[in-house]
Amino acid sequence: MDPLYVARPVLPDLADLNTLLEEVWATRIVTNEAAMHNRLEAELSALLSVPVAKLFSSGTSALQCAMLALDLPKGSEVITTPLTFPATAHAITACGLTPVFADIDPDTLTLDPQAVEAAISPRTAAVLGVHVYGTICDVDALQALCDTHGLRLLFDAAHAFYSHKGGQSIAAMGDVSAFSLHATKLFNTVEGGLVTTRDTALAKRLGLARNFGIESEEIVSCVGINGKMSELHAAVGLLNLHTAPAERAARKALRACYDKIILAHDGLRTQVIQEHVVQSEQYYLLRVDPEEFGASRDDLYERLKQRKIFARKYFWPICTDYECYRGLPIHSRAQMPVAERIKTTLLCLPFHSGATPDHVEAMAETIAELAKGSKRLRMEA
Repeated sequence: MDPLYVARPVLPDLADLNTLLEEVWATRIVTNEAAMHNRLEAELSALLSVPVAKLFSSGTSALQCAMLALDLPKGSEVITTPLTFPATAHAITACGLTPVFADIDPDTLTLDPQAVEAAISPRTAAVLGVHVYGTICDVDALQALCDTHGLRLLFDAAHAFYSHKGGQSIAAMGDVSAFSLHATKLFNTVEGGLVTTRDTALAKRLGLARNFGIESEEIVSCVGINGKMSELHAAVGLLNLHTAPAERAARKALRACYDKIILAHDGLRTQVIQEHVVQSEQYYLLRVDPEEFGASRDDLYERLKQRKIFARKYFWPICTDYECYRGLPIHSRAQMPVAERIKTTLLCLPFHSGATPDHVEAMAETIAELAKGSKRLRMEA
């Protein structure tokens, strides 16, 4: 049995890619918003039901440019979750803003609106929610909160491509949404990012932010970075738009297989199922209660690794454990923040079409053996 890793890039047929690259080579225009780039933006705008879809070189540059486009006051605060990839907080800091961490809901693991409200100060300019593991934030509550306090609402939607809630595209929620198109994502351009918004007035600012603020050869009108996507990456994206649906369907079937395994054991929980939400199928999250299961998340992680099944402890450590943010509080309704309490219980299983029936059986056996051994030890004690 071959090793199984937590993610495997979805790649287009090489012959099809070469056909598109021949077009690029014929023009010798390889970047700066050229033909492939513009085609992909148009297709994404239609697919995600938003008037504005702007491509970037990465999910991080997409987040950073989204905040630059909103022109948030320098030194102001942006409230976000500690349970996220470091890029979320880093993008805030890189824009000269201050990340403020609010606690998460114990079920969805997304931002708790009441904790967010407790974190609001006179310096708060925005809230940045994260649709973590593909689970969708309480968008309505966060929007109401931002409307009441005059704040901008952004979403890090790196895990939520193709998602819908109540029939509305995730890409159309809040002021802006930023997506990662990294190789580990369901829809990828190898490296890349995307910002979507319903606000057509932001389109020009987003374009300037990704191109150094340059309006013309002689005019630089605002601060910007080099966040442009190349033609080579856009070509991969154009083809992957057609391959991603099949991958998504395979992951949905794999989720059903995993659910049967996980739900057979006390102390193991699957990812929450949200009403009226179409899942992205980006990750499969497993939650381990060490007291009920009789073994820890780390025990399971190591035991799977022995079978050459490489899960990931997403997200651990959390942002407030990093040296650059250590000591910052997590605003919470609880004496011990939920994020602190659950951070050592989360494990993402390998989740892609490369998982074979043998892999799934090996995972089931490993979990059953660990559960049986833990139960025997408790009985002997």
